[in-house]
Amino acid sequence: MLVLSRSDVERLLDLDRLREAVAEAMADLSAGRASMPSRIAALVPERDALLAAMPAYLPSSGALATKLVSLFPRNSDRPTHQAVIVLFDASNGSPVALMDGEAITAARTAAGSALATDLLARRDADVLAVIGTGVQARAHLRAMPRVREFREVRVAGHHVAKAHELATEATEWLGKKVRAVETYADAIRDADVVSAATHSPEPVVRREWLSEGTHVTSVGYNTAGREVDGATFRDALLVVESRGAALAPPPAGSNDIAMAIAEGAMTPEHVHAELGELVSGSRPGRGDPAQITLYKSVGVAVQDAAAAAMVLDAARRSGVGRVIEI
Repeated sequence: MLVLSRSDVERLLDLDRLREAVAEAMADLSAGRASMPSRIAALVPERDALLAAMPAYLPSSGALATKLVSLFPRNSDRPTHQAVIVLFDASNGSPVALMDGEAITAARTAAGSALATDLLARRDADVLAVIGTGVQARAHLRAMPRVREFREVRVAGHHVAKAHELATEATEWLGKKVRAVETYADAIRDADVVSAATHSPEPVVRREWLSEGTHVTSVGYNTAGREVDGATFRDALLVVESRGAALAPPPAGSNDIAMAIAEGAMTPEHVHAELGELVSGSRPGRGDPAQITLYKSVGVAVQDAAAAAMVLDAARRSGVGRVIEI
């Protein structure tokens, strides 16, 4: 079995190719070509935490994989999401690779958001607001500017000092000034694209802060609450990775969507499209330039499988990793 460390995975990830791989996986999922059962999880109630299993098979890429991911939202000395991914030979079921899943989870989630932004955001979108200061916020700051040329980038977080730290750090990656702002409202007002990546139980994206025509991506997950308010769901053209996954009860589904439905802001029929339907063209994307669009991600296993298969192929070609007997 080939073992790939986090540094190996990070070195092998090609963010543009990853976005393409995620697009192919989402199209396969929406067309019924992939096998992906609902995420299951063992709960750790005393820590408001869980350990989830996410298997998938993608015939188009021959990827047969499962991710084991823990979500411990109270973590402060280590990431809230930690994961490993195991790939199997789709012809005989033998395990062929074990790799760090944390880097893949962050990168493939941001790649999905970037893909949705490319398909839904206005072509002239040039102001980006990133809400959050953790691993996913960093990943989105790397991924989103690959699909739009942003004139201005803002960062806001629960801790203002962390927002300033991330803005300084991101300025070096992007080669342009990234500005930290004091409040979520200040970051979101007049932004063309808003990327929310928090564990907040209270909405950090509110309808009254959004301008007409704004595109929102939301990847936050918290069973105790939501990061996007119901009014935003009510007014937005809503796109998800999978209707079945997004509308399922936690741990598979979106608490944001469940709460919006419970308070009467939307119904399940309000979901406009799956991301794969936009990729294939079987459903339309944005029509009215003044329409608010919202991509709500819950994270789906086909994205992990596609990303892991891409990394494994790159590792084999470049001779990266360590082979062990199990």
